[in-house]
Amino acid sequence: MAKINGNEIKPGMVLEHDGGLWAAVKVNHVKPGKGGAFAQAELKNLRDGRKLNERFRSEDKVDEVRLENKDQQFLYENDGRLVFMDAETYEQIELDADLLGDRRPFLQDGMTATIRYYGDEALAVTLPQKVKCRIVETEPVQKGQTAANSFKPAILDNGVRIMIPPFIGPDEEIIVHTELMEYSERA
Repeated sequence: MAKINGNEIKPGMVLEHDGGLWAAVKVNHVKPGKGGAFAQAELKNLRDGRKLNERFRSEDKVDEVRLENKDQQFLYENDGRLVFMDAETYEQIELDADLLGDRRPFLQDGMTATIRYYGDEALAVTLPQKVKCRIVETEPVQKGQTAANSFKPAILDNGVRIMIPPFIGPDEEIIVHTELMEYSERA
């Protein structure tokens, strides 16, 4: 672990703080007219999801943690546990499905996901940025509905509801942005 100054914290960094592992979500560097500069950081606990707002002065020392990223293939789900396989060693691991949160429906059989490790502990699962899905149900196309910002609700083959452009109909395949959980483009 590397020690860094409090004013060097940037969004995305992982810190060891108060006995836990925290990811910096938002960081605002403040230079008040009176007193020393500081970084106001919004932190998220990587183990239990709690949030914390913390103020770090420039002279404060913080431990930055480097997480190891491994690409692993999703095999199957068993009783709320996701089974992944390392493509190099063929070693299988089981992770709690809650690590994915509301993005769980986008995980497909055989998909390669990036798992972030701290030592031997898996802390987070990142899906590919874009996933192909099929529209199961949506409203029919309406003539004259050509406004650029008009969208209609649709249900995907994985059960997720998103908003799509009016020109897309049922049984069409689209690309969905998994982080934003919204329509990206036609497949």
